[in-house]
Amino acid sequence: MKLKIRFIINPKSGVHDKHDLPGLIATHLDQTRFDYDIRHTQYRKHAEELAKETAELGYHIACAVGGDGSVHEVGTGLIGSNTALAILPAGSGNGLARHLGIPLVLEKAIQHLNHAETKFMDTVRANDKSFLNVGGYGFDALIARKFDKYHRRGFWGYAQLIVREFFKYQPKEYSFEINGEKRKENLILFTVANASEFGNGLCISPESKIDDGQLELCLMKPFRGWKAPGVIRYCFKRKTQQSKYVEIIPFSELRVTVPKASSHYDGEPFDIRTEIHIQVIPKSLPIFV
Repeated sequence: MKLKIRFIINPKSGVHDKHDLPGLIATHLDQTRFDYDIRHTQYRKHAEELAKETAELGYHIACAVGGDGSVHEVGTGLIGSNTALAILPAGSGNGLARHLGIPLVLEKAIQHLNHAETKFMDTVRANDKSFLNVGGYGFDALIARKFDKYHRRGFWGYAQLIVREFFKYQPKEYSFEINGEKRKENLILFTVANASEFGNGLCISPESKIDDGQLELCLMKPFRGWKAPGVIRYCFKRKTQQSKYVEIIPFSELRVTVPKASSHYDGEPFDIRTEIHIQVIPKSLPIFV
């Protein structure tokens, strides 16, 4: 029996031209293994609606074609269903796709599907919202909010924004309870990782695994601006935990009071409550990799 797969394409994500995608899929997808159709998103949250519809119709796979925001919408729409998430990375950062080792060249990513199988990954629940990869409440939340409306996409737009905003940013105080310990600290980042990186190769939690039943809390402590290149170098070398300004704590559940009612989940900005209960939901999303 063939597998039924629906490609959910965000035509506005990232920097890739997606007009030729239907032709690439027709050329490179193994049609002896798959029956497929294609839907395009028309507005924010449409991908989540299409993902839920895809699951209700009994498709085996819903493939998010876009960036981290598209993956977030499709993936969260599939949590708890029998329909697996697949990814064709066509965005700016492609954080979860990079973690999973999915090729960033679309032709190769489509061919990658031909040999993929369904596994199960953990997801994250933060109050009433879910996410798949990385979520944060500090400097990364600020960048996500500004990047959402920034005029320049891709790696250089992201890097330009980080440099511009970092030297203006003031550390914030977080009160939290984790693994039975209560703490209060001034921090640059208060980031929860299920997978390893934000995107664009910027790794925040090198040891994170998406199927180990736990999450990692990544804390970045204040440092002088001239030390920023060294800290960033650790991130790109996937040795983030070796920086003396970074602490990474495994956990399954935590509570935190954040200084501002703002966050990002998988790079998407959200307004939130300031008191947050965060927990891992083990093996809650089928994923086709």
